[in-house]
Amino acid sequence: MSQSPLTPFIERYQTAWQQSLGHGPVCDKSEAGPALDHRDEQGLAHWHAVPQPRPASFDNIAEALELSLHPALTEFYSHYYAGPLLFDAAFGEGELLQVWNRADLDFLQENLIGHLMMKRKLKQAPTLFIGLVGDGDSMLVLDNGDGSVWLEVPGQPPQQKLADSIDELVSQLSPRVVMPEPVPDTPAPSQQGLLRRFKTMWGHLRGRRQG
Repeated sequence: MSQSPLTPFIERYQTAWQQSLGHGPVCDKSEAGPALDHRDEQGLAHWHAVPQPRPASFDNIAEALELSLHPALTEFYSHYYAGPLLFDAAFGEGELLQVWNRADLDFLQENLIGHLMMKRKLKQAPTLFIGLVGDGDSMLVLDNGDGSVWLEVPGQPPQQKLADSIDELVSQLSPRVVMPEPVPDTPAPSQQGLLRRFKTMWGHLRGRRQG
């Protein structure tokens, strides 16, 4: 398998954390995962990206929806287990999504299927989400036709083209080093990171559909 288009950014990201805070990246994932190094006294997960021994496959999505998926989707998600990759860019701050463990991958695939089914219902061209911008009101998505990267508000067609490819997008991003809030004593249900964000996105979408 070829090198991930995320490899240069992940290297810059981990270096930025070391230079700024003297340790690797930290996130609020409460579940165990291959990328987890240790938890600090606040329950936060210190992590470093590790290669996936069995690269993630999205053939199940393609078969379920009878849709050919752009190979950029697999290139983006199938190389590493890692935490979210926070960034600053001219178009705003956000995060690139990554897979934390196999359960996270299953959840991601379920949401990709839901997203694609909603696009089909709305008679919009298929897109594939790879990140979030701001408070989750906008997504970073791949155009399934050509692999270009766009900003998209859930329930609407993509509105702003950002790059012709993931490689070009990554070249526009600067690592953002921000410590997350401490993990509460009673953590949210499993999948809290992605689940919280996707619930926000689907809530926006359903609200617009009902209006």
